[in-house]
Amino acid sequence: MSDDSQQPIVVKKIKKGGGAAHGGAWKIAYADFVTAMMAFFLLMWLLGSTSKGDLKGIADHFQTPLLVAMFGGSGAGDASSIIQGGGQDLSQSYGQVKRGETKSDRKISEKRMKEEFERKERERLQNLKEEIEKLIEATPALKQFKSQLLLDITSEGLRIQIIDEKNRPMFDLASSELKPYTKQILREFGPLLNQVENRITLSGHTDATPFAGGDRGFGNWELSTNRANASRRELVTGGLDDAKIIRVVGFASTVLYDKEQPQSASNRRISIVVMNKRTEEAILSDGKENPVAEVGDAEELAERVIAPPLPTGPAVIR
Repeated sequence: MSDDSQQPIVVKKIKKGGGAAHGGAWKIAYADFVTAMMAFFLLMWLLGSTSKGDLKGIADHFQTPLLVAMFGGSGAGDASSIIQGGGQDLSQSYGQVKRGETKSDRKISEKRMKEEFERKERERLQNLKEEIEKLIEATPALKQFKSQLLLDITSEGLRIQIIDEKNRPMFDLASSELKPYTKQILREFGPLLNQVENRITLSGHTDATPFAGGDRGFGNWELSTNRANASRRELVTGGLDDAKIIRVVGFASTVLYDKEQPQSASNRRISIVVMNKRTEEAILSDGKENPVAEVGDAEELAERVIAPPLPTGPAVIR
């Protein structure tokens, strides 16, 4: 055997390295980063160019989508506009004039939109009236006072009147202290009135009999206001949102229920009005010039007028 066959066989293994820096994984990560940054700046641009009404509409849609879809309003984009979007100037937030639309066409459209809104609002108030009537029938504590609970739809909205009966008054003699059954009636109504977004006013009324202590500075005006405010407190105790009430007022005997008999017990009543939008706007637009006392004013008035002592001796149920 030759010497060449005795030489060892050497196997060389070559390790390849240094190519990691030239791989493709970093490119994918970088592309994801650039995409995320582009999406972020696009979002910021959209938020900066969107009107406040649209932003609130988007937020309201995710919070209460059914409420926004049914009732619209200032939080539903341009849902408060009489003419919805789609005009020539998209930056305009109210009543855009559509291409080719004349002023006459716009007035007709506004009128139709207003009529449709009022029709739907009447339907909601009518449904609320039916719900209250069902509650009265289904609740024994209320059904016995059915004759003293009057519900009707007026030009102002849904009116709920709780009236006195000769042998079943709502308040103590010459006082704004509610009878226990009157408190129960008002507390039952509180949660139902929360079912609609409409605002509420309360008014107190007396009959035409002069108050026994009228010459001492406390008369039917003060008494009717105190009673209306006492009714407000019971509604809130029952669950009504206090922010829904925008006016509490006493009318004394100026608005009689039974004009033929000014001293009738039915003239002594509390009136709750679930207002339609038109009435609500008319009240709020008056501002401080409105001579009718609002909630805060009525509370302050109540604290002032309770101070004088009530007359001793016989008094007339108001």
